[in-house]
Amino acid sequence: MRIALYQPDIAGNVGAILRLGACLGVPVDVIEPTGFTWSDKALARSGMDYADTVDVTRHADWDAFLPTVTGRLVLLTTRGGTRLDAATFAADDTLLLGSEGSGVPDSIHALADVAVRIPLAAGMRSLNIAVAAGIGVAEALRQTGGWPHDP
Repeated sequence: MRIALYQPDIAGNVGAILRLGACLGVPVDVIEPTGFTWSDKALARSGMDYADTVDVTRHADWDAFLPTVTGRLVLLTTRGGTRLDAATFAADDTLLLGSEGSGVPDSIHALADVAVRIPLAAGMRSLNIAVAAGIGVAEALRQTGGWPHDP
């Protein structure tokens, strides 16, 4: 299981997702360019000291990232055709989330093996990307038995 962020805009969200990855033992891929300058200071507030322990890989662009995907590409998107509670996950899935401002381009949307949406209350547009990542990875780990073992 991996989390991949496509051209994220907000350092605080990336920091929170890096913390999520560190705490759950899920590697994180960041597909650049980002909407902020990558630095310890930019990520420190939300990532805290967890950013140093997460398995994070930065990719120069989509073309550099795509060959590293070994399992299915599961896009978490508000335009997903499969509801989260109806989706089936595999241990080698990469959960892809688009940028906060524009998601992913249609060309990348079309490459996803499955596009999953988190059901929202009527009239609501979307969740924060870090919240969506947490919900998506939690369900994927639940289904695949991938939760970390208690110490």
